[in-house]
Amino acid sequence: MTDDVNDLIRRFSQWESLRFDPSRCPIRSVLDRVGEKWAMLVLLALASHHRRFNELSRAIPDVSKRMLTQTLRGLERDGLVTRHVFPTKPPSVEYRLSSVGSSLLEPLAALVSWAERNQTSIERMRRGFDGIDVPPLLSSEKR
Repeated sequence: MTDDVNDLIRRFSQWESLRFDPSRCPIRSVLDRVGEKWAMLVLLALASHHRRFNELSRAIPDVSKRMLTQTLRGLERDGLVTRHVFPTKPPSVEYRLSSVGSSLLEPLAALVSWAERNQTSIERMRRGFDGIDVPPLLSSEKR
């Protein structure tokens, strides 16, 4: 295990020994935001450049306008995204990653890479758990 993983295990053990209430964990609220259904996709869509609302809507076509609005508000509230209003008629609004939001891209990239590497295996395990016929592994599939 890496030093980071060992440190994480040590911190969790320390929290347990202090009878820490996990429901009041401040880290949990941050991870809840990032783990929301649409938040990661919005952050990824803003990673390359700032976008207007309709551009984001087109970049993530299966998100409803209501959910996109709620997601953007939550990300803005947490300081991950900034909203810029331009005094045009009608006013135009643009969303950008903040410096804190940009700092999330590296760990997010690691998580996405992990998910890509393990997606086939996880899907196979889900199907097995659910009692769905699971074909034998192909030699080219990762375990």
